[in-house]
This record gives sequence, C-alpha cells and structure tokens, in this order.
Amino acid sequence: MILSTKARYAVMAMVDLARNSSDKPVKLADIALRQEVPLAYLEQIFARLKHHGLVKSVKGPGGGYLLTREVSEVPISDIVTAAEEQIKMTRCEMESHAGCMASKEQCLTHDLWEGLSDRIFNYFNAISLEDVCKKKLQVNKSPKNDISTPC
Repeated sequence: MILSTKARYAVMAMVDLARNSSDKPVKLADIALRQEVPLAYLEQIFARLKHHGLVKSVKGPGGGYLLTREVSEVPISDIVTAAEEQIKMTRCEMESHAGCMASKEQCLTHDLWEGLSDRIFNYFNAISLEDVCKKKLQVNKSPKNDISTPC
C-alpha cells in the first residue's frame, strides 16, 4: 500500500504547522512554499483537518491556522484519517463485512492483508505529531536520528 499524496501532504503540513506556529497562526501559503505543496491542494486538505477538529482558522490580518490540541495529543492516525484515507490492504468492503470475491466470501489471503492494515494503523496511532517533530520515531533508534527539535 502506498499512502496517497493527500495523506502524506496532510502529515507534512501538520508537522510544519506544529514547528512554526508558536501560538501564532501560520498561513497556508507559507506552509505550501516551505513544503513545496500546491496551495490549492493544501486548502482542500486543511478544510478536512478543520472539519475533524485538528486545526482552527484565524481570519483577518495575521490570520492562518493553529493546532487545536497539543502536539503530543495528535496521533498521526488522526491526521491520515482526517485526510479521508482508509488504511486497508484488503479489497473487501469493511462496512458491510462482505468478502472480496464475487461470491462475497473472503479471499484466501484476507487475514494476512487485514493484519497488515491493523499494524499500519497501530503504528500511526502510536506516533504523535510531537514524535515526528522531535524525530523520535520507533523505527529510528540510532542516536544520530534522535534530534530534539521543538514543536
């Protein structure tokens, strides 16, 4: 599975917002410039993030976006989900519990792919925005990657 650009850009933009806000709203144009993401695409993504309560907008001069929670309280899974990305490896309909075969049965490898989906979701759920900002990811355990950067 490859996450779409929507999910990747959402995470990148939220990390940028966390690192650059310091209690002042951050303009999407600034995030777009720093992260090399089209502004129109970021506007769509931030509408979703706002709808899910992850950010709030501030209107007027000096306006922009702010996080609604502490960086330590925002799991990456919330950002990916807010970008309306399903983390699933199966082709089965999860809501109806129907299988992926024409007979509506589960394929032979269904449990394998469903287990992988669960692991990916749990990985994203175990990592906070703060962890990404401070580069304290579970996969990077070498001392050279343990750089503390304030969010």
